[in-house]
Amino acid sequence: MVKMVALYRRPANVEAFMAHYEQVHLPLVRQMPGLLKLEVNRMFHPKGGSVNPFLMAEMYFESRESLLSAMNSEAGRKSGEDLKAFAGDLVQVFFADVESEVL
Repeated sequence: MVKMVALYRRPANVEAFMAHYEQVHLPLVRQMPGLLKLEVNRMFHPKGGSVNPFLMAEMYFESRESLLSAMNSEAGRKSGEDLKAFAGDLVQVFFADVESEVL
């Protein structure tokens, strides 16, 4: 299994960012073929206050091939274009092989 991880720095207008993220961006991501699991993590500090990064999304795929295929699909291209347009200066994207254990 592999995943794509998007880490977002806190935008100046969190409400507008989250409205676009939830109403426009996530529906595009959910259309990516082969997407097995989507996790959206809202970061926090245990003592309160704001943190950076403030948001992390993890998108899981069966293999590197399925991830690359999803990224090259129409839904993948639209999601990537949207990401650049609304969060290009706030996001870093990483790719990882997943090894997990249930303890």
